[in-house]
Amino acid sequence: MTKLWWQNAVVYQVYPKSFQDSNDDGIGDLRGIINRLDYIKELGADIIWLNPIYKSPDIDGGYDIADYQNINPTFGNMDDFECLLKTAHQKGLKIMMDLVVNHSSSDHEWFKKSIGSTDKNNKYRDYYVWRDPVDGHEPNNWGSFFSGPAWTFDEKSGQYYLHLFAKEQPDLNWDNPEVRNSIFDMMNWWAGKGIDGFRMDVISLISKPKDLPDAPKEEGAAYGNAGEIIANGPHVHEYLKEMNQKVLSKHDWITVGETAGVTTEEAKRYANMDESELNMVFQFEHVSLDGNKNTALGKWSDTKTSLIDLRANLAKWQKNLSGKAWNSLYWSNHDQPRTVSRFGNDAPKYRKVSAKMLAAVLHFMQGTPYIYQGEEIGMTNIYFTDINQYRDLESINAYHELVEQEHLLPSETMIKYLAAHSRDNARTPMQWNGTENAGFSKVTPWLPVNPNYKLINVKDALNDKNSVFYFYQKLIKLRHELPIITDGVFNLVEGNESDQEVFAYTRQNEEESLLVIANFTDKVVEREYRVLDNSKLLIQNYKDIVKNNELRPYEVRVYLYEK
Repeated sequence: MTKLWWQNAVVYQVYPKSFQDSNDDGIGDLRGIINRLDYIKELGADIIWLNPIYKSPDIDGGYDIADYQNINPTFGNMDDFECLLKTAHQKGLKIMMDLVVNHSSSDHEWFKKSIGSTDKNNKYRDYYVWRDPVDGHEPNNWGSFFSGPAWTFDEKSGQYYLHLFAKEQPDLNWDNPEVRNSIFDMMNWWAGKGIDGFRMDVISLISKPKDLPDAPKEEGAAYGNAGEIIANGPHVHEYLKEMNQKVLSKHDWITVGETAGVTTEEAKRYANMDESELNMVFQFEHVSLDGNKNTALGKWSDTKTSLIDLRANLAKWQKNLSGKAWNSLYWSNHDQPRTVSRFGNDAPKYRKVSAKMLAAVLHFMQGTPYIYQGEEIGMTNIYFTDINQYRDLESINAYHELVEQEHLLPSETMIKYLAAHSRDNARTPMQWNGTENAGFSKVTPWLPVNPNYKLINVKDALNDKNSVFYFYQKLIKLRHELPIITDGVFNLVEGNESDQEVFAYTRQNEEESLLVIANFTDKVVEREYRVLDNSKLLIQNYKDIVKNNELRPYEVRVYLYEK
């Protein structure tokens, strides 16, 4: 395997709106990020992934872009961005931008020209997906991922336009070569600014199936599940190869595609080692295991993922992509609940130790790790108790649809599900210190700070040598120093496949082997693993070892053996 710079790098994801407010308007901004670059550098990360900072009406957290080549004034201006880029590079940090090109904002000039005309010769009409009504209603049964139909009717033209997300996020027509070239020109323009790569939002959805057929519909669901027939569409690889030829291959970048519905076989095409498309993909299988068994409710539940299912899924991706494609490693991001609340135990007694355990299990696997802001100090879900506390469009829409319109759930149940899964859990402001508003802003933030900020914050973490922060810092340092973490072959420990309490795996190359042993429960368990003589205890999340065959609650140990 050819080693590439991003294979032993670590990415730190910044959600700008919630990271640091520098001008006291309650919203994070670019100057705030600049002021915190030294913190990210101290952690040891190599790359900063910025969620969208482009001009946007902010219907969906900036994922509705009105101008791809301008900065959202809420965050600052292009001078601020260029200062951020320059300062980051001076500190040895790279900047990866978010590319959102499955759809634009309805405020984008392209869409204004598209919806404002019925002229078939207007080239912008074909920049989006327009269809005539069928039997007086929507062209097909597709549902939006944000609830409701995926089609909105335009009175002027008498046609519907497609939006897989909010109605203010019309889908671009990638079958139109002018659309593709406009996007590629924009990407090359950002390349000229000196950025270091792109994370590509829902890139697996850009190629729609011919004739836009109806989608499978679950019993009780109002609309068909469009994702099942759109993901990994007929021309997606053709279009990404074209993007690679015209943009990506010209730059030594990191590229990662968000690929809903991807399988390991598809991932080998998106992220193959010949670098003809992307470097890696985000898959969603392991973060979909705790979805509702009633498929009409989608992800909304409050169940915990079983270790058997989680381990099987992570191991499948490790084994199937080995030597053929590259994994991205993550527990959480701006769309997912907080790591320790979801996969660990955020009770005060276990929060730190389970956060460290989860970090070690992930960071010793093969792939590029992603750390979402606050994960490195063990931030938790906020557990709102009222729908009026939410700001997330997906959460609000789902509540109205499932509780008020379709009466599939009582209000109190849906509130529990939102507390477990809402995207707002990840978007509460970064907890910098124990002062008012957690040091994020001097005024009331756009989204409430988690009330536990006085107990969980960066200042305290930096003052505690046993904090979650320093554990992450050590994991990153080990990744940079030990080639086996990048190139070692992954295998589950024999017999571990059916263990409901402990996750144990090895990594091996010609010179060394690693053994990772992790207790996923709040109980003391006993296991007999053969730790080879002369093995070195590389990292652990307890200060000592009581018994070699005993694992305390959420205990993790990693051993290194030199052959």
